[in-house]
Amino acid sequence: MRIIAGTKRRLHLKTPPGQDVRPTTDRIKETLFNMLQDEVPGCYFLDLFAGSGQIGLEAVSRGAAYAVFVEKDRKAADCIRENIASVKSEKETLLLQTDVKAALRALDGKYRFDLVFMDPPYGQDFEREALMCLKDSSLLKKDARIVIEAKLGTDFSYLEEMGYRLIKEKKYKTNVHIFVERAEIKGER
Repeated sequence: MRIIAGTKRRLHLKTPPGQDVRPTTDRIKETLFNMLQDEVPGCYFLDLFAGSGQIGLEAVSRGAAYAVFVEKDRKAADCIRENIASVKSEKETLLLQTDVKAALRALDGKYRFDLVFMDPPYGQDFEREALMCLKDSSLLKKDARIVIEAKLGTDFSYLEEMGYRLIKEKKYKTNVHIFVERAEIKGER
């Protein structure tokens, strides 16, 4: 696994031991960042269920001003720490080793994000819980975009009722990226 573009291009990243983390493949990561290329430079990036931290570190390499990683698992958080150090990104990153709900409460009022990426464990409805926490928080800037990586076929029919607007989705062989924004704050400051 490596960073594929930007100032840290070709630097290798570690993957947490065990079967609990599913690293995003380089091809899918490249497709994702091609879709986000105009939004990443200068952004504040929140990487939820961060795993190895590769998505947030890719964002930093491509010009994100700051990335915050949230990962509950100790081994995965240790891996993120190692990856941050190995690509020398300590000054533009923060790692919170806690569950997503607690992290979002702790960050609220202190940070505002342009991009949020989440890749929660499949089939446990964690993406819905995270979206509930984000919908009324002050963590999202005016035009913030949320990208959710999920198993193909995951139900997102609740998005509009929850106050989100589906912008687009990109389907792959076994998973999907869902791009959403908060509907009620669009156009407001």
